[in-house]
Amino acid sequence: MLKAGIVGLPNVGKSTLFNALVANAKAEAANFPFCTIEPNVGSVAVPDDRLKILADVGKSAQIIPTRVEFVDIAGLVRGASKGEGLGNQFLGNIRVCDAIVHVVRCFENDDIIHVEASIDPARDIEIITLELALSDLAQVERRIERTRKGVRSNDSEAKVEMVALEKVREVLDAGKPARLANLTDEEKNAISVLQLLTLKPTIYAANVSEDDLATGNTFVDQVRAIASAENAEVTIVSAQVEAELLELPEEERQDFLESLGVQEGGLKSLIRATYHLLGLRTYFTVGPKEARAWTIHAGMKAPQAAGVIHSDFEKAFIRAETVAFRDLVESGSMSAARAKGLLRSEGKEYVVQEGDVILFLTSA
Repeated sequence: MLKAGIVGLPNVGKSTLFNALVANAKAEAANFPFCTIEPNVGSVAVPDDRLKILADVGKSAQIIPTRVEFVDIAGLVRGASKGEGLGNQFLGNIRVCDAIVHVVRCFENDDIIHVEASIDPARDIEIITLELALSDLAQVERRIERTRKGVRSNDSEAKVEMVALEKVREVLDAGKPARLANLTDEEKNAISVLQLLTLKPTIYAANVSEDDLATGNTFVDQVRAIASAENAEVTIVSAQVEAELLELPEEERQDFLESLGVQEGGLKSLIRATYHLLGLRTYFTVGPKEARAWTIHAGMKAPQAAGVIHSDFEKAFIRAETVAFRDLVESGSMSAARAKGLLRSEGKEYVVQEGDVILFLTSA
């Protein structure tokens, strides 16, 4: 399951957003710092309108979407890396995440306290980045001491790791995220065990009022400029709107969003940004029992994609019967797609495409 850790200063809307994204979550949202004490964890179904269509075509008994897990930790403050506040205690909970969602306050509201006493997204981002960087720096410096032994013994892997560690330390020393270090794929792999927070792909969630959801504002412009320099993603969300959506019947939610000038809610936009940033793709399996979505990395070949279902499928892979989502829907059934020559038989070198509908044939 894809995991995303939610970070930010206190009172930026983290827990309100978490509550809304994970509709049945129990994260407490209140107007004072450090309200979130224990990390809140909840998984959500990835919205995908294609699944319902596939289920109708395949006359499937149930629909099983892929899922994303969100981890919400206490708000971080200045000095968190030295033990200030509560957030530092829970950084370990998000080191195992695939991506970081950094919620940034981009709205004015005198009734909601800001720990820095003013709204300044650039400053807020700098505070969080510095605290995460300092936490990572402590990890890197400990690792450098251990790696020196391998370098002295002329271990080639240790040498690659040391180069990566030195590159990252230089960036972290400047209070910048490790993802700005010019690392090769080999170097990234060498230090992957550290699970550095600032090396993880980051999505800035610019939290705005409902009036600014469609167009953003000058605060959002600040966030976009920073994200552009870091090769990060930005998505505009409104924790206020997400909370209001929960109060509406499902059939009224789309009309409400469109009345605000947007087509999708925060969950869809966040997941879309995460998939884009991580280079993820979705393929489907469909049959009488279920229509199901599966998440893979772009460039995965058919046997690897089969292994996402079960590791034995990768080992016993023979071939994949594949049809594009659109072709299957237009044909009306697998048999009709086969008759039209749209259902293809693909081998071990086939790179699975977004929206492929696949039946894997194995020797097991």
